[in-house]
Amino acid sequence: MSGIVSDPGNSLATWRSPGVHVCDWSGIRCNNVSGRIVEIALSGKSLGGTISPALGNLSALEILDLSGNFFVGHIPKELGCLVQLGQLSLSWNLLEGKIPSEMGSLHNLYYLDMGSNRLEGQVPLALSNSTQLKWLDLGSNMLSGELPSKIIGNWPELQYLYLSYNGFVSHDGNTNLEPFFASLVNLSNLEELKLAGNNLGGKLTHVIGGLPKSLVQLHLDDNLIYGSIPPHISNLVNLTLLNLSSNHLNGRIPPSLCQMGRLERVYLSNNSLSGEIPSTLGRIQHLGLLDLSRNKLSGSIPDSFADLSQLRRLLLYDNQLSGTIPPSLGKCVNLEILDLSHNKISGMIPSEVAALSSLKLYLNLSSNNLDGPLPLELSKMDMVLAIDLSMNNLSGRIPPQLESCIALEYLNLSGNSLEGPLPYSLGQLPYIRALDVSSNRFTGEIPQSLQLSSTLKKLNFSFNKFSGKVSNEGAFSSLTLDSFLGNDGLCGSIQGLQSCHKKHNHHLVFLTILVLLFGIPILCIFGFTSEVRRRLAIASKGDLEDDEEETKELNFPRISYSQLIEATGGFSASSLIGSGRFGQVYKGVLRDNKRIAVKVLDTTKASDISGSFKRECQILKRTRHRNLIKIITICSKPQFKALVLPLMPNGSLERHLYPSHGLSQKLDLVQLVRICSDVAEGMAYLHHYSPIRVVHCDLKPSNILLDDDMTALVTDFGISRLVKGDDQSKSPNISASFSSTKDLLCGSIGYIAPEYGMGKHASTQGDVYSFGVFVLEIVTGRPPTDVLIHEGYSLHEWVKRQYPHKLESIVKGALERCSSPLSLMSVKYDRIWKDVIMELIELGLICTQNNPSIRPSMVDVAQEIGRLKDYLCNPSLDLVVEEGNPKDDSFCGWKVNN
Repeated sequence: MSGIVSDPGNSLATWRSPGVHVCDWSGIRCNNVSGRIVEIALSGKSLGGTISPALGNLSALEILDLSGNFFVGHIPKELGCLVQLGQLSLSWNLLEGKIPSEMGSLHNLYYLDMGSNRLEGQVPLALSNSTQLKWLDLGSNMLSGELPSKIIGNWPELQYLYLSYNGFVSHDGNTNLEPFFASLVNLSNLEELKLAGNNLGGKLTHVIGGLPKSLVQLHLDDNLIYGSIPPHISNLVNLTLLNLSSNHLNGRIPPSLCQMGRLERVYLSNNSLSGEIPSTLGRIQHLGLLDLSRNKLSGSIPDSFADLSQLRRLLLYDNQLSGTIPPSLGKCVNLEILDLSHNKISGMIPSEVAALSSLKLYLNLSSNNLDGPLPLELSKMDMVLAIDLSMNNLSGRIPPQLESCIALEYLNLSGNSLEGPLPYSLGQLPYIRALDVSSNRFTGEIPQSLQLSSTLKKLNFSFNKFSGKVSNEGAFSSLTLDSFLGNDGLCGSIQGLQSCHKKHNHHLVFLTILVLLFGIPILCIFGFTSEVRRRLAIASKGDLEDDEEETKELNFPRISYSQLIEATGGFSASSLIGSGRFGQVYKGVLRDNKRIAVKVLDTTKASDISGSFKRECQILKRTRHRNLIKIITICSKPQFKALVLPLMPNGSLERHLYPSHGLSQKLDLVQLVRICSDVAEGMAYLHHYSPIRVVHCDLKPSNILLDDDMTALVTDFGISRLVKGDDQSKSPNISASFSSTKDLLCGSIGYIAPEYGMGKHASTQGDVYSFGVFVLEIVTGRPPTDVLIHEGYSLHEWVKRQYPHKLESIVKGALERCSSPLSLMSVKYDRIWKDVIMELIELGLICTQNNPSIRPSMVDVAQEIGRLKDYLCNPSLDLVVEEGNPKDDSFCGWKVNN
């Protein structure tokens, strides 16, 4: 392995130790009898360099796994000399060039994975000699030529064939798929076939029904396949996933699909399918996802869908469906996404559908002909992330009960005939980010609660009948006149709005003076007495036994409740800087001018808060790292519990990724990579080095704070779980959960590892997944919830579908958002930054793999991010300026030569 030039994790330390026998090197396994090397397993070690041709000398080698690293260059033809090799995995590297024809000499090969590289050319015909192949993955490369029909027939044991996202074409000038499908007919063990993203042309003929009955997954999406879906496809009775989306299919959906009784996911979106949706689809008992969006389907939604008890996602948007929404859909009690938008559906929203409390992602009924009032039952959707009912004929008032939708982030009611005042409770939704009520008939004043909201980013009140005064403060500070157009009764300090004129009424002025002279002193006396009683009651109720004992137990300095009242201005709205599931965060200044953030927990959630408070105190007290938030002290009483933390002057990372409220500072790529490195270092400490091993469970940009020099600190351990650390022999992924957290959702939507949804315990690998989403979010500039709502995919899936050949728009967008003074520099600079962005994308995808066991550890991730940071900020790296010369001749330690 002399070609390895980078080992950031020091994974090969034993290889360099003179006293260590080769059979004891990390990643090496030898035959107990012969002593010869039979396995090299170095997956996910972030190794860099080239693959040494000398590996071909290990003639007894049976397993070679170099996947998940950063190897470059060509695959050595000398690997064809490893005649005993049964498993070869080179996936997720940066390998290029052609697949060596010498691979055909590997007659014992049963597992070959070269996916996610930059390989080109055709699949060598000699590979047909590897007749023992069971697994072949060549996906996500740049391979070309006709589909390898002649070769595949020689692999009778083949079970998994992955050729997606290459440049393959079908036979006869990309018009005939029959020869390829015919070559698969005798592969009686074939379980998964993936051909997505190849721009394959041709029709699906009856031959597809002759594919092996063993087939479980069939991916033909994102191609140029045309014609109708043959009824013979229903012969594949063991199929659990069918993906024919994003092709040019037309005609009707075969009713015979119901014969495929094991189907769990069906994707037929983005075609030109027409006719009615077959009612027989309601017989597929295990169906969990049905995506028929972006077609030309007509008729009504079948009542039979009520029998789909396992249905989690129903996507029928962008069709020509009519009729009403069947109330029977309310029987789909596991439904998480319902999207019927952009159709011609009429009638009222059934209360049975509105009461679907299982909806946890979004409800989209926009751009239809729905009428009637908003059902009160919408308040039962306490887990839903987004509701879009825009562009309908809905009438009546917004029910104030919508405040029960406590997870709601996005609410669009625009383009209806809704009336009355906006409920004050809308602004009290703890996570609301976007609210659009434009083009309705709303009246009255805009509730102050919306202006006071710390989470609202986007607002649109235009074209209603609102009146009263609005100011450019709080959540309204970043709004323009466009958000208030068409409301003649509004006035205020928003630029473009009419100013508010004071009307003088002498009688009213005289009456006001009398009230001020006589009323206020009386009210002050009563108010002061009442406040004194209230504070004395709080202070006397367990003040010493709770506050002092808990601060003493955790060895924190004592700051009294009254000092916090004084520091935060009585926890005034102007001091509120954030809110979350368990309470609010206020900024304040102590008497010694120390700036603090006070995290006040909502004691109405008594049992959860008690555990959350003690848990966070325990964790913060025992963890010490430069990239973890430090605790100043706590304040604990029966009716008041708060954490006192240092105030981070630059706020959360989320505020910088999605600027609002006048914030205009932009982070460049160097800063973002440094922030990623800081977060990775902090998480690696929590997982592997802290005295108490911790799983964070809620890693996301809003839980990453930036201090005055933009160093990132991980915060909010409110739902963290401690990891067993007493038995080092056990996997670090085993976690011990507190009883007080057993019912809590482990994270935020979009960042939650998929295994959590299947009841798995919180684990360090779940945090790695969240970190991967976080990295992809930084690169794409899009929150995972935004991608989920608008693209219908998780952020990982959306990026993976574009990797590696369709990332130009993502890379270009990242370069535009992360520009810096270096933008005046040479093509070399541009290449370096593109390389870093590509590696961030690849790292994000590696961290978000569905299988948690193959995700890297946070130690590995931190080392890899550190390598990228060094690459960007290496003082020895020379950049030659070809055009222009920036004023400052150095940036981030780079020396710029003229």
